[in-house]
Amino acid sequence: MGRIHQINTSKGGVPKLPVTQALVGERGIVGDEQADLVHHGRPEQALCLFSLEVIEKMRSEGHPIEPGSAGENITVAGLDWSTVVPGTSMTLGPVRIEITHYATPCAKNARWFSDGGFNRMHASKHPGESRVYARVISGGEIAPDDPVLIV
Repeated sequence: MGRIHQINTSKGGVPKLPVTQALVGERGIVGDEQADLVHHGRPEQALCLFSLEVIEKMRSEGHPIEPGSAGENITVAGLDWSTVVPGTSMTLGPVRIEITHYATPCAKNARWFSDGGFNRMHASKHPGESRVYARVISGGEIAPDDPVLIV
């Protein structure tokens, strides 16, 4: 079992900043916005999740990335991130989600990488170390330290 380490929102763009709780609906976190609705904001992209342990690994490589920097809504701790793949069903506290696909890295994330190499988060180049998108099956209110389960 993992846990929600941090919940992140913005008024569009990155970084997303931490909030103390959030209401999750079918379109994602209420109040979170995306600047680019061509590439973001569809129901199968309602939430973006990333692993605290992967972020820490990237930091140990010298990259100045932090939770929320890369635009994830939910930073998860304590899960084997390589098992979080498209088709996986999960719960975030009372919220039920399904992982839909890997999030394609964007050049807007280059500043979080010492060499500008934002493809460090690309699923095909670094399997098990990518952000993922999810659709919301059933919503609810979440907070840091809520349990995260693969179901």
